[in-house]
Amino acid sequence: MADKGVQTLDRALDIIEMLSIEREGLGVTEIGSRIGLHKSTVHRLLNSLAERGYIEKEARYSTYKLGLKFIEISSLYLNKLELKTEALPYMRRLVEAVGQPAHLAILDGREAVYIEKVEALNSIRMYSQIGRRVPVYCSAIGKVLLLGLKPKEREDVVRGLQFSKFTKKTIDSAEKLLCEIEHAGNCGWSLDDEEHEAGIRCIAAPIRDYTLKVIAAVSVSGDLKIIAPERDSEISGLVTETARCISRRMGYFEKVIS
Repeated sequence: MADKGVQTLDRALDIIEMLSIEREGLGVTEIGSRIGLHKSTVHRLLNSLAERGYIEKEARYSTYKLGLKFIEISSLYLNKLELKTEALPYMRRLVEAVGQPAHLAILDGREAVYIEKVEALNSIRMYSQIGRRVPVYCSAIGKVLLLGLKPKEREDVVRGLQFSKFTKKTIDSAEKLLCEIEHAGNCGWSLDDEEHEAGIRCIAAPIRDYTLKVIAAVSVSGDLKIIAPERDSEISGLVTETARCISRRMGYFEKVIS
């Protein structure tokens, strides 16, 4: 006998798939008839789906259609695929210029998630891979991703962090992190100065879309002898230009003030 929770999920998916091909939507009775469920059960499933935005009710006709949540999810998925495609040529150019690995990441809760990586020949082997998560407070890429949050949301996220020490240079307070985020917003890039891995420095910049929202970040990381403090101005310029190019491909338009 199938698990009750799995059965409920199956029924909910049946409803979603059914509504996806019904342009005018369907009423409770019709839905129940098609999938063999009592109206009360259909109502419960519809209410749960509606609360999450996956379906919406057309009050005039008492019918149900797919909700805007599906558009949101689809857009995020398609944007991620498009983002990686558009970013790769510029990431490769950045790697060639600096000679160190480049990463592309998005924000997921309180962590940055690598969604793309371009290796550099003869660079030191770093512990990073696509899908890996890193804390936002001790990664350059995480700091600039936090720029994408509204001030109140950013404050809440930062205040809720647990600042575990990875190295002696790891940021250990919300106040210090908020200062670094503010600095990143002012100068357009952020720095990880051996905060996550000893001997490794990283410079990152935000990627924006057509709404001016920060949707991702690009970074270059490597040995502190190569990503050296005296090269911060040079390398940050290369990283911010890379981010700017990718942003333009994502529809970002930078206003020029005369």
